[in-house]
Amino acid sequence: MEKQREQAAAETVAATHSVNDRLNLMNKILTKSLVAALGCVFAVGCSQKQEAVPAQTLINGAGSTFDNPAFMMWKEAYAKHDKDVQINYQSVGSGAGIKQLTSQTVDFGASDAPMTDEAMKAAPGKILHIPVVAGAVVVTYNIPGNPKLKLDDATLAGIYLGTITKWNDPKIAALNSGVKLPSEDIIVVHRADGSGTTFIFTDYLSAVSKEWAAKVGKSTSVSWPTGPGGKGNEQVAANVKQNPGSIGYVELAYADQNHLPAAELKNAAGKFVSPSAESVSKAMATATIPDDFRFSMVNAPGDEAYPISGASWVLLYEKQADAKKGKMLVNFLKWCVTEGQKTSPQLHYAPLPESVQERAVKLLETVK
Repeated sequence: MEKQREQAAAETVAATHSVNDRLNLMNKILTKSLVAALGCVFAVGCSQKQEAVPAQTLINGAGSTFDNPAFMMWKEAYAKHDKDVQINYQSVGSGAGIKQLTSQTVDFGASDAPMTDEAMKAAPGKILHIPVVAGAVVVTYNIPGNPKLKLDDATLAGIYLGTITKWNDPKIAALNSGVKLPSEDIIVVHRADGSGTTFIFTDYLSAVSKEWAAKVGKSTSVSWPTGPGGKGNEQVAANVKQNPGSIGYVELAYADQNHLPAAELKNAAGKFVSPSAESVSKAMATATIPDDFRFSMVNAPGDEAYPISGASWVLLYEKQADAKKGKMLVNFLKWCVTEGQKTSPQLHYAPLPESVQERAVKLLETVK
């Protein structure tokens, strides 16, 4: 009996030790897990603290598709110059850009058409025009072989008025001796949205054709006599590329990106000139530029001047609602009209002359 009691006591002690051992083991495991978990939390916290980046100031702009290639390049380059600001630009057309600026839903607008006196008076504050690029509006087309065509003012006006309807029309053939022209109909493509590119194009046609000036006129949006429309330079270029027999007008960079031909146009001096940064510079050299920078440079004199050349502007309020953002916007635009001009030839724009750059910087310094 005594032996049974001793055996039971021994088993109880052994069981107690076994339970204690398990508890100790579990405590050790839990302690290690807790330490590891806390270590992970601490590590993540430290990692997040090390990787934290100060919030960037976002500057929103919208407007001209003519300007879009420049802004896409500039915002990437400027990000290296100033890491505290992020530029967002929406290529929605000059008309939409002006509307968004006047409704104050963006920090700056962009347009290839200067605002009218009436539009500026209707805005909730004084708006400044800052020239940022100058470029060529080209006449592009899609016919077999895409030969280099020559067109003059009367022929181009006739095509867009709908009075010249066939590619082998005698007026086109007379300008392109030796070129085999198809007998198919001309599909006239134009912009469907409010467009500064349209303004430059119709400004030119109004300057060279009394009939066009009387029947259609110049504006960012006109009542087109013929043909389908496309939204933005992008869609007009795509429509021409996809539709044999078509003709359209786009900013030079869009023709180049889509591997489309650009016609040589007869200028005011009677010379046929190809669109290029150089021929736009020749046109801009003859322009009279007023203090408010609202000017036209179509049908410029000079043997080497491209006739459908135009400037494009950034539009911003003279009085900025947000002092910090306003200062950053001004700094960005100063960079665009100076350092940014060095990239212009890569995108087929004509760099602003130094005298214009200096005047633009001075105007930007008046922003409050």
